[in-house]
Amino acid sequence: MTEVAPTDRKQPAIVTDGEHSVDAIAFRKALIIWGKENFRAFPWRFTSDPYRILMAEVMLHRTQALQVVPVYERFLERYPDLPALATATEEDLHGMLYSLGLKWRVKLIYEMVAALMQRFDGKLPSDRADLLSLPGVSDYIASAVCCFAWKQPQALIDTNTVRIVARVFNLKITDSLRRNRRFKALLETLADSIQPATYNYALLDLANKVCLKVREPDCPKCPLLEHCHYGANKLRVAPKISTNSFPVFETVSECKA
Repeated sequence: MTEVAPTDRKQPAIVTDGEHSVDAIAFRKALIIWGKENFRAFPWRFTSDPYRILMAEVMLHRTQALQVVPVYERFLERYPDLPALATATEEDLHGMLYSLGLKWRVKLIYEMVAALMQRFDGKLPSDRADLLSLPGVSDYIASAVCCFAWKQPQALIDTNTVRIVARVFNLKITDSLRRNRRFKALLETLADSIQPATYNYALLDLANKVCLKVREPDCPKCPLLEHCHYGANKLRVAPKISTNSFPVFETVSECKA
């Protein structure tokens, strides 16, 4: 049986814009069930090693996952851990990563490894603030490492997760939305504390397979359809509204980023 968040989380529903309410428990349960059936089996998803997860997330930045797979596997064969990577020169790293583009990535990895060896004794810190202090580690990467390596309930905020949640709550999708503090709080409240990695993988896979950016989203196949304002409008069905909702958030669309 799929584990879901307990009912005493004091968040039976999340309200935004005073229009649309979502039962967070049912939302998480539907997404996790779908995610386990539609899981994309990338190699970095089968490890809890923070080093391997960090390297994957750095390589995945602005790069397609399928393009990353062979590079990631060759990289780890040569540099299976941080001490091994610490022996690499910038030229070595460029030779391993050039096919992924984004040349700035090489210098940041080199500086990141130096910082880890000097400040953290060659170990990845589990504290999010410490991770963010490292060169090349963005807010998203820090959250991903904390979630996938240490199973911390973290909201992953990027264009994909923003697109899904904005459609669910009928918010205008803009570049600034992911920097909106209220919207960030919304994603954080939706995040699952029992199965955080499974939840976030499911959200990313849903964006890839169903809630598409370039093509029209495949709403009839979406596990979140009954919770989604966008899908309800598109298919002309009534979204399921929580009967025990309460106003957790102010109007997101009116909050300053």
